Amino acid sequence: MPNGAKAESQHNVLTNLLFNIIIPTLILTKLSDVDSLGPRLSIVVALAFPLGFGMWDFVQTRRANFFSILGFVSVLLTGGISLLELDAKYIAIKEASIPALIGLATLISLYTPYPLIKTFLYNDKVMDVDKVAEALKARDAEQDFEQSLRNATYMLAFSFFLSSTLNYILAKVLLVSPPGTPEYSAELGKMTGLSFPVIALPCTLVMMGALFYLLNRIRKLTSLGLEDIFRLHEE
Repeated sequence: MPNGAKAESQHNVLTNLLFNIIIPTLILTKLSDVDSLGPRLSIVVALAFPLGFGMWDFVQTRRANFFSILGFVSVLLTGGISLLELDAKYIAIKEASIPALIGLATLISLYTPYPLIKTFLYNDKVMDVDKVAEALKARDAEQDFEQSLRNATYMLAFSFFLSSTLNYILAKVLLVSPPGTPEYSAELGKMTGLSFPVIALPCTLVMMGALFYLLNRIRKLTSLGLEDIFRLHEE
């Protein structure tokens, strides 16, 4: 990968973490007491960062996709439920429903011309899919590869269902104070902060497992090397 692309990728990861997790967590945990922003205003200010970043990213890229929309709706629901001081169980349900919907969409996409596994893992931005397709056709291994894609899809969907379960458990365990109180805002911030190590890391490991499985199947079915499968030589 070129140095510029690598730096840009790292910058995007760090920026996403900063605006979507770190800053909102600090605001909710440190500024939610009555002597600072208060429980309601701290939620508004904290949610402004991921919302603002999401809109800025859309303006920059001019692209919107299903998952960006889900993230945007998720933030709005969190803010709405918190500001209306609804029961915390609705936050837990919301936290579980978003990844569950993505998991279902991933499975359903198997029966459409556009399986989401090709969006997540097997796409021409990462792999030379044309070269892989040619090698599969030459070896008459296309049907075997389709089955491999299905298996990788099941693994990918499992990662989202795992995220859904962990999201629900985390919300039920942490959100115990009455909505509208400083304690509730602090708990919401703690939940946001813990979402990365508790939820994102295990699910990322499952996704990486799906990627390695798919990669090994491609190498076995095509005898291509890594330098042929991945786009390593593009500037």
